Amino acid sequence: KSLNETFGADKYSEARKEVLTNMFSRPMQMALYFCTGVLEDETLFRHYALNVPFYTHFTSPIRRYADIIVHRLLSASLGASSPIKMEKEAIQRQADHCNDRKMASKRVQELSADLFFAIFVRVR
Repeated sequence: KSLNETFGADKYSEARKEVLTNMFSRPMQMALYFCTGVLEDETLFRHYALNVPFYTHFTSPIRRYADIIVHRLLSASLGASSPIKMEKEAIQRQADHCNDRKMASKRVQELSADLFFAIFVRVR
């Protein structure tokens, strides 16, 4: 409610809200995929916002390849499926690739938003 009051009620209020919300969220650190077996510093496993020492994240395995890997590793670690036949270094290479693709996607999204904002400003 307070943000809506800050953005005003004129015809550009929704646009101001979208732009500023986007700008406020950019500085947030992006999550990275990694294989715990290759990292020695367990403090890197911590989730800052949730204040928990160990954290993993995954969604439906139909969404992202990284989620498929996490599902398979979690299933194997719980004994529900056979162990994964990948070395930890190979898993880390997969994680690095997923991070690279995610960063590239994020960059394209940001550039697209910048382009449309520039067009919006030019038209107005």
